Amino acid sequence: MNTELILTEDGSHTLYVPQIDENYHSSHGAIQESTHIFIEAGLKKCSKSKIKVLEVGFGTGLNAFMALIEAEKSGKHVQYTSLEKYPVEVEKAMQLNYSEILSPANRSVFELIHTSPWNMDVEITPYFTLKKIETDFSSYVTEGKFDVIFFDAFSPEKQPEMWTQERFEMIYKYCNLEAILTTYCAKGTVRRAMQTAGFTVERLAGPLGKREILRGISQ
Repeated sequence: MNTELILTEDGSHTLYVPQIDENYHSSHGAIQESTHIFIEAGLKKCSKSKIKVLEVGFGTGLNAFMALIEAEKSGKHVQYTSLEKYPVEVEKAMQLNYSEILSPANRSVFELIHTSPWNMDVEITPYFTLKKIETDFSSYVTEGKFDVIFFDAFSPEKQPEMWTQERFEMIYKYCNLEAILTTYCAKGTVRRAMQTAGFTVERLAGPLGKREILRGISQ
């Protein structure tokens, strides 16, 4: 997909997709949004020392980079699997300013996240292993189980097929006991789809510019 680099209100970049009129992140701030939804409400709530993360929507690599930084801080080992149907061009990803804001010393690490091969495990640091899979989410099959799920697809208005009960049932099969799923979307239809799939769902306060988000726990 063609994308345009734009600056969000917290000073961090995101990408805009003209053909679907959608940003990859909130215009109020890409970093503040990802921190609130996926790191604070998701990854940091998992008490395991070795955490398996599944991300639906690799996008700009921001969630992966932030998860890596958190792994380094906490000393926990994160095995991060990310699914993406439309990978961002490496040249465009290199223009993103996430490392300059979050961790200038890790610029080469952010670059490695984007330049590492697809469809194979790559040890980015001793605490963070990445596997990017270029696939349609509906075609993904794995025997693995996950502890944390970042559900970061485009909105239900733009990709309704990604937010169905069938898709959440599919995710639920890949969850360990008490796995944590977080998403920015708080629509009633999404909440009900998650609940019917088996998740215990709670509404949480959202980041700047968004009233609520959803977090689901597998049983």
